[in-house]
Amino acid sequence: MPLVALRNISKRYGSHVVLDGVDLDIEPGEVVAIIGRSGSGKSTLLRCINGLETIDSGDIVVNGRAVTPKRSALRALHRDVGVVFQSYNLFPHLTVERNVTLGLTVGKGLPRNIASGLAREALAAVELADKSQEYPARLSGGQQQRVAIARALAMQPALLLFDEITSALDPELTGEVIKVLEKLAGEGKTMILVTHEMGFARSAASKIVFMHGGRIWEQGTPDEIFDNTRTAELEAFLAAVIRT
Repeated sequence: MPLVALRNISKRYGSHVVLDGVDLDIEPGEVVAIIGRSGSGKSTLLRCINGLETIDSGDIVVNGRAVTPKRSALRALHRDVGVVFQSYNLFPHLTVERNVTLGLTVGKGLPRNIASGLAREALAAVELADKSQEYPARLSGGQQQRVAIARALAMQPALLLFDEITSALDPELTGEVIKVLEKLAGEGKTMILVTHEMGFARSAASKIVFMHGGRIWEQGTPDEIFDNTRTAELEAFLAAVIRT
């Protein structure tokens, strides 16, 4: 059974159709890069998978559980799914370690000492073990984003979602974050990433999904997507992003 199964997902805001009959399976250990122009439905799809947006029709199943608006279902879903957004969403008045442990102590009810041990492991995984007692304002943007990744990792989720997490960073800081993502991919983490980083998508993704107009236009391996495009829409998109 897929870790994530989407069946005929539709979502609209008023008369505007954002998702239009989306079907997608994601297997354990897959790294799925979702690409496409702004407004194609990529981020909305990610938010629907995590229950942050409700769908109008269709079915979403994550780790064997149906995604529904019920509070109990969402609590269970959020234990299985970690999310990292473009904005770091760190608490400025808390240390790096406490930013990471907060979900463990409040969300999972773990004792502070156990949560601290998990936080140290997660910070080491993103190469920030030496920053545990710093405050976010003393970190670069790339370091803050890596703390956000550590916070998601510490929850030990079955699935990690990343929404354009490098789009606000300059090239050097983007490289720091991409390095961490490549490491996680190599460790077999199941990840879905909305990204404009075509180099990462080509080198680290096991599957690439191209969205256009709220639909999945093409999906396949990096070689299939980059070297054997089947539609004019994907060809035009790749020409634009690679040229820029």
